[in-house]
Amino acid sequence: MSELKLQKLIQLNQRLKEELDMPRIPVSEAALALRKYTESTTDPLVKGGGDNPFLKKPSVGCSLI
Repeated sequence: MSELKLQKLIQLNQRLKEELDMPRIPVSEAALALRKYTESTTDPLVKGGGDNPFLKKPSVGCSLI
């Protein structure tokens, strides 16, 4: 094995070890934290001061029978 290939493998191994030491949380916890953040933070790009225009609004009009 050439010296260059060996150096690349050593660097890759070191990066993988560093990734292994990173703290991790379950996806369910991350999703819950993201949901809480988006519900508690107003979005300046959504018109109407944080009201979500994509939510279904109750219809107050004609009803079909």
